[in-house]
Amino acid sequence: MAAAAARVMLLPAARRRLWGFSESLLIRGAAGRSLYFGENRLRSTQAATQVVLNVPETRVTCLESGLRVASEDSGLSTCTVGLWIDAGSRYENEKNNGTAHFLEHMAFKGTKKRSQLDLELEIENMGAHLNAYTSREQTVYYAKAFSKDLPRAVEILADIIQNSTLGEAEIERERGVILREMQEVETNLQEVVFDYLHATAYQNTALGRTILGPTENIKSISRKDLVDYITTHYKGPRIVLAAAGGVSHDELLDLAKFHFGDSLCAHKGEIPALPPCTFTGSEIRVRDDKMPLAHLAIAVEAVGWAHPDTICLMVANTLIGNWDRSFGGGMNLSSKLAQLTCHGNLCHSFQSFNTSYTDTGLWGLYMVCEPATVADMLHVVQKEWMRLCTSVTESEVARAKNLLKTNMLLQLDGSTPICEDIGRQMLCYNRRIPIPELEARIDAVNAETIREVCTKYIYNRSPAIAAVGPTEQLPDFKQICSNMCWLFEHMYL
Repeated sequence: MAAAAARVMLLPAARRRLWGFSESLLIRGAAGRSLYFGENRLRSTQAATQVVLNVPETRVTCLESGLRVASEDSGLSTCTVGLWIDAGSRYENEKNNGTAHFLEHMAFKGTKKRSQLDLELEIENMGAHLNAYTSREQTVYYAKAFSKDLPRAVEILADIIQNSTLGEAEIERERGVILREMQEVETNLQEVVFDYLHATAYQNTALGRTILGPTENIKSISRKDLVDYITTHYKGPRIVLAAAGGVSHDELLDLAKFHFGDSLCAHKGEIPALPPCTFTGSEIRVRDDKMPLAHLAIAVEAVGWAHPDTICLMVANTLIGNWDRSFGGGMNLSSKLAQLTCHGNLCHSFQSFNTSYTDTGLWGLYMVCEPATVADMLHVVQKEWMRLCTSVTESEVARAKNLLKTNMLLQLDGSTPICEDIGRQMLCYNRRIPIPELEARIDAVNAETIREVCTKYIYNRSPAIAAVGPTEQLPDFKQICSNMCWLFEHMYL
């Protein structure tokens, strides 16, 4: 995306959407390791527990307009404050698909109080960062600044979402920017494969459409479309004002009342219902034998944010892990799939993913393979999935749980990831789940629950598959589906 000022930045589309950036619960199978300290292990564990218990409280207040204000004060000299809005491309239809993302582009192009130049200079002179991104279910605007500048940061955020001019000249200019962004996305094969995966898994539903929208929509979206989207979706009950770092909750609450108190109440009307989306086991193949490598994603339907099986699927996802040829370790890698892949030289890289939405999700694997090893790699992946259903061991599960908890804590390093965690969880659960509670839920998972849950969601389930490149060796869809149960019955004969 483009922005004139160096510090008025938008996240690249590939980074924010590839692994369901705004949709993730906490973490997805990132690399890491557990540390053991011999005789000091118990003492270190007790110290870590004490640190967790000393995490600042997340305070939450709901205003009369329905706007929720949530913050965590850690006493830092900097802070992150943002608006998390329960509105993304899922709430669009075929005619206005791309409006949410287009609106995100227009947010920094000037308001009734500030021109684009004024906005950029003000942010620059504060030494602040202003950012935004759109996902399939959420739109986010946030700022990073000194704690003393919190009032100005909140005022700027309120201004850009309530008073954007949405000028015709700026709209026409942004069409070209977004069309160029679409061209950049098409060169990112991971991005392409995941868009195809959603298109086939959720075909003919809102989740199957891309966030940027089709070219014809980008060329036709009007100012009226943007205004209609704001008045329909930017309502108090759908918005969370979240902050972390050096922030006073009482001060943030006063700022919210002053800048959002009456304006959000002006958007009357019913809050749109969540469009239903149905998973369909199916495939998309885009064969291009001129490409050197095949890019493939395979996924089964998972569960939504609040489902009881979410944590167990996260542990299973961490069990599968990720690998590429730059990793050392070879056969000594902890992931069984990584060991098999490394030993057989089956692919260049793979990465497991677990993308959750409100009422559904995708759990699977993305891989990059040589043309001749596509079939073997897919066979090994399905065999490993079936092993999760039948014979995963307690030691493997314990390792995955430790890794998941480690990554969960490492992710919450700094005011920005903490603020994102608060905003996301407030939209999804209407509360922020305390870290001790999350750790207790992870600790409750054992090998038996992994086997039960994986059998429930993987065994004899038709997967969704998206493949791009030299895919001649990829087995036909019926064969892939039959292997989801045939391997289960015969892999150990």
